[in-house]
Amino acid sequence: MHLPLLMAADTTNVLVLEHEILPVLTQRRSPRAYANQLVPVDVLHQVFAAASSASSCFGEQPWHFLVGTRAGSVEAYDKVLASLAEFNQPWAKAALVLVMSLARTTFSHDSNPNAWDTHDVGQAVATPAIQGTELGVQIHQMTGFSADKVRAAFGVPAGYEPVAIFTLGYPGALALVKSLVQRLN
Repeated sequence: MHLPLLMAADTTNVLVLEHEILPVLTQRRSPRAYANQLVPVDVLHQVFAAASSASSCFGEQPWHFLVGTRAGSVEAYDKVLASLAEFNQPWAKAALVLVMSLARTTFSHDSNPNAWDTHDVGQAVATPAIQGTELGVQIHQMTGFSADKVRAAFGVPAGYEPVAIFTLGYPGALALVKSLVQRLN
């Protein structure tokens, strides 16, 4: 398998901004290198609590998260990892937390289709990304996965759609990823 060489953007702030923004936003990354450091349960709770602050159509909050950790919910972790595209698996397994985001595709108040469900899920992942950055953890979102594998592995019912997978953890040294790419190429 040939993987592209990953750029230093994983650990270096490359934002050149014309206007000032919140400092926490300038520190958000999408790393591919993670430290072998457990994410405490209270940090996970704070990160996912931030999702409840996201806006959504009719206040529906159609998002759901399947969370797997190498420290506690290993079976879920392995299922999420196995659903990733082959090119994402080598680096993503360095993260100690893997998360599948899902959207409920209909409104709860009238059962009509929710055309904004995936947008709302994106909003709900952005807020944990910001909260996580404040707490020292980072999120890397991916769409390189098999929705069919997720459905089969977790028994996702009709009316729910897998949206994206993300890694969550403490950033590691970029050299870890460069080393991995060199071994795989």
